[in-house]
Amino acid sequence: MESLTILWQSTGLANFELGQIVMMLVGCGLLYLAIAKSFEPLLLLPIGFGAILTNIPLAGFTEVGGLLHYIYYAGIDTGIFPLLIFMGVGAMTDFGALIANPKMLLLGAAAQFGIFATLFGAIALNGVPGIEFTLKDASAIAIIGGADGPTAIFLASKLAPELLGAIAVAAYSYMALVPIIQPPIMRALTTEDERKIQMAQLRHVTKIEKIVFPLGVLLMTILFLPTATPLVGMFCLGNLMRESGVVERLSSTAQNELINIVTIFLGLGVGSKLSADAFLNLKTVGILALGAVAFSIGTATGLLMAKLMNKLSKDPINPLIGAAGVSAVPMAARVANKLGLEANPHNFLLMHAMGPNVAGVLGSAVAAGILLALVG
Repeated sequence: MESLTILWQSTGLANFELGQIVMMLVGCGLLYLAIAKSFEPLLLLPIGFGAILTNIPLAGFTEVGGLLHYIYYAGIDTGIFPLLIFMGVGAMTDFGALIANPKMLLLGAAAQFGIFATLFGAIALNGVPGIEFTLKDASAIAIIGGADGPTAIFLASKLAPELLGAIAVAAYSYMALVPIIQPPIMRALTTEDERKIQMAQLRHVTKIEKIVFPLGVLLMTILFLPTATPLVGMFCLGNLMRESGVVERLSSTAQNELINIVTIFLGLGVGSKLSADAFLNLKTVGILALGAVAFSIGTATGLLMAKLMNKLSKDPINPLIGAAGVSAVPMAARVANKLGLEANPHNFLLMHAMGPNVAGVLGSAVAAGILLALVG
């Protein structure tokens, strides 16, 4: 009888807690979004599966000696995985649209306003009983507004590691929901005539310009915001490998094998922080709500800046491209292009929207550097 009791106590059925079951269902929900809806599947799938593994009783995945424990501390706690992701994204990014129209940097910068507005919102939430965010916590939460998952993970690992799971899930969830969240805001803040505006074709960008650009960006970051150089530096390295044309093997590896391997481990590492005791609390609800507000404000301020630029510029600017100033590459640019085509079947905005879109990637990295310099 005693042996049967021991056997029963070694099963999952005897050890499951309600919170673990809830978090495993959350993991299944993320898997559903990834598989059935194709919402950011490259990350939601491993994050969702990691959440399931983390909440299995007695498995010890996140305890010392467990696989997820070492994945998290080797790549996320050290900040290595987000930096490697940034290098891969840099290798996949074409800065041509931004170089051809440097004014788009203003749209990338305007879309980061949501980050700093949410910083104050997170501090204001301290008035709610049961929620207590420090300035570091608030800074890590605010970066969700940039819709840049690797940047959010990098900053959270430095400033608020205990909130990393909720911040990462919020960041990637809102990135995945770009086609749902952004269009209503874009339609509300623009007129039909504004959405019909056709923009002039971009000029040709030379190879020399594309090589000099990442070096120039890195130099400016070194001189004025060195705390942002880990992210910006790896991004520029990846882009230089792409544009130099002399290290195609390295560029291909950064764009494919390396970023794919790191993405698997990054997702599992984030999923390892979705344990019931760390995730099921009032703070998580606050983070998810603030993330939605941050993303919405960033979309709105990018649009409003584009509207202002259209009024002041001699060349017409379609305000829709301002929404692409958030860092969700290339989804935000595709959404802008889709709404432009709905208003005018001859209105192709994709390349124009890629300018503020890649500017948003740089903008979110710079915003992270500013927050790290101020409160890190």
